[in-house]
Amino acid sequence: MEKAFHLILASASPRRRQLLAAAGVPFEVIVPNIPEPDDVMNHLPPGQQAESLAYFKAREVWDQHPTRWVLGADTIVALGNQVLGKPRDEAHARQMLSLLSGSRHAVITGVTLLGPLGRRLIASDVTYITMKKMSPADIDAYIASREWVGKAGAYAIQETADRYIEKVDGSFTNVVGLPMELLMRMIDEVRQS
Repeated sequence: MEKAFHLILASASPRRRQLLAAAGVPFEVIVPNIPEPDDVMNHLPPGQQAESLAYFKAREVWDQHPTRWVLGADTIVALGNQVLGKPRDEAHARQMLSLLSGSRHAVITGVTLLGPLGRRLIASDVTYITMKKMSPADIDAYIASREWVGKAGAYAIQETADRYIEKVDGSFTNVVGLPMELLMRMIDEVRQS
């Protein structure tokens, strides 16, 4: 494979863009044109759900650019086997935050790299978050901040929700939306093959 490794990021996430840029990975963005499913994959364990969603996003873009390397990612929050994606509205965000308040839960990001000749690497990373108990007033204030919009589990650790986090076991960048340690290992694997 050539030395230059230029990705297509199949994501609208500004956080994923920031992480790739900070790591010095050259990329361009093509947002996949697929709807986010609600409960389509509930029969799968949470890790497989995240990996499947990442694959579908990458595949939609790769189908248009089959000679390029395409990166897809999807982050979910799992409380046991209950998967929490992005909240639909304020009431849904409030429900998610009430469930997560005082819990230890998993943040799982599925990562897919699709490349020339149909090559593919699919993996996921899990970070465990221990969240402090949030009072109803805390939840109201966080809902009013609108930081929950578009965030799995209705919170963003990289913004002001970090004040409600007691402990992070695992990759911080995974919680932000792209486990960079895992991704760099995947890129190294592609480069060496």
